[in-house]
Amino acid sequence: MENTPEVKPVPKLFPSIVERLRVKHYSKRTEEAYIQWIKRYILHHGKRHPRDMGVTEVEDFLTHLAVARNVSASTQNQAKSALLFLYKEVLEIELPWLDNVTQAKAPKRMPVVLNKPEVQALLNRLDGTMWLIGSLLYGSGLRVMECLRLRVKDIDFVKREILVREGKGFKDRVTMLPAALIESLKQHLLKVKQLHDEDLAAGFGEVFMPMALDKKYPGAGREWSWQYVFPSIKRSIDPANNQIRRHHADEKTVQRAVKKAAKAGNIAKLATPHTLRHSFATHLLEGGYDIRTVQELLGHSDVSTTMIYTHVLNKGGRGVASPLDVI
Repeated sequence: MENTPEVKPVPKLFPSIVERLRVKHYSKRTEEAYIQWIKRYILHHGKRHPRDMGVTEVEDFLTHLAVARNVSASTQNQAKSALLFLYKEVLEIELPWLDNVTQAKAPKRMPVVLNKPEVQALLNRLDGTMWLIGSLLYGSGLRVMECLRLRVKDIDFVKREILVREGKGFKDRVTMLPAALIESLKQHLLKVKQLHDEDLAAGFGEVFMPMALDKKYPGAGREWSWQYVFPSIKRSIDPANNQIRRHHADEKTVQRAVKKAAKAGNIAKLATPHTLRHSFATHLLEGGYDIRTVQELLGHSDVSTTMIYTHVLNKGGRGVASPLDVI
């Protein structure tokens, strides 16, 4: 009897996507966003399998987002990245260049920047941990998630440095630790250490470890040096493995606190946690620091991204004075 060749089962699509995203070390937020875009793409085309579709369907979906849904350019680009990841990394299909996509228009907006009295007014209306987070966003130029993902070992009190691990674009960088925050941060960490000790005593205390380091260094997740600087107030279940852990604080809590503080300080500008990072960059340039230094502290790949802050200075990078001011 002739042997029938073994047919390998086709793996289910979404578990394969999640597995590939985690192998490539994409963040949890990116994972969730990519999954949602791929689901919307499939629903848009009547639940057809992506393997049975291609460049025409991708172009149609991205054009639909720009024309019918009127999404922003950044939103359309995120959807595009999700679909390119799906085809290249999961289905192993190379799509040709997407020439026929109607591009969403990217508005040229200046970043919202607070002046120094406004920064002071905002920080004065934050309390406790929220004040410390807000002060680091402004004093070190951190993105809010970079701040919340800080581990104890990332802070060097002697060198007055903060090591930002896997920032935007999966890049590490070093930024400054303001001297004015050292004592407050040390006092904060004493409370966090007490919380960690209580977790350990209760049989918990293991934190999420990046890039499968928990397999390479078993038990390291319980060590003090790996704990989050800003842990959540309660333990929760990690959906990846159903373990009970204490994750870092929620960014929405920071967003709400900053919004409330801005309102209490009568700040008319639309202030968010990211506004403090914009203000950090602008005030450094106002202080005479060169743009390359600011670029490195912010972690920008291209200096042209940092150049936008020269426009906020009302100097255009050239220090031009109005003729009315001259006379």
